[in-house]
Amino acid sequence: MDNQEFDEKNLEEDSSMQNKAKEWLEDNMRIIVSILIVILIAGGIYSYSKRTESPEINESSVAVNEENSSSVNEDSNVSSTSSDTSEEAEASSVATSQETENSLIETAAKGDGQTKLARRALADFLEKNPDSALTAEHKIYIEDYLRKNSGHTGRVSIGTSIEFSKDLIRDAISKSKNLNDKQLQNLHKYAVLVPSLQ
Repeated sequence: MDNQEFDEKNLEEDSSMQNKAKEWLEDNMRIIVSILIVILIAGGIYSYSKRTESPEINESSVAVNEENSSSVNEDSNVSSTSSDTSEEAEASSVATSQETENSLIETAAKGDGQTKLARRALADFLEKNPDSALTAEHKIYIEDYLRKNSGHTGRVSIGTSIEFSKDLIRDAISKSKNLNDKQLQNLHKYAVLVPSLQ
């Protein structure tokens, strides 16, 4: 008899606990759903920010790949035989720049990627066409714009030449001046990684 009363009492307590949990869940459902949404949004932002890397990080990964690949210096027209490989590496270890009437042509040296070539093209352009209104953040935007719109596809190896039209550079400069404060602030985290732009 005592066991039966004890079991009934336990069942009532369990049922009471379940009802209280159910009531609490119903009362707090909006808060729980709001918290889950905030967590999902924060996770999405974190994931997106991890995918968006700075240009410097991209270049270093390209540089590692370039060190492992064979290279040919297009400017010197040296054939890539095993005996000439060390001479090629020495000959192309210095980046070259060439200017035509309508464009700047940058040739990659060891460790150069598309972003570095775009950076050099911008520096060459600004040397002859100074613009004191451009900040490091503007320049980060411009070099990324040039990299994306140069028309070059594929890897950049030692001796690879990329042509940047002067009109494209002017367009990039113009677009950079239309950036709002929030966009410039976002670019600041990349600009501090490139002291040469300061």
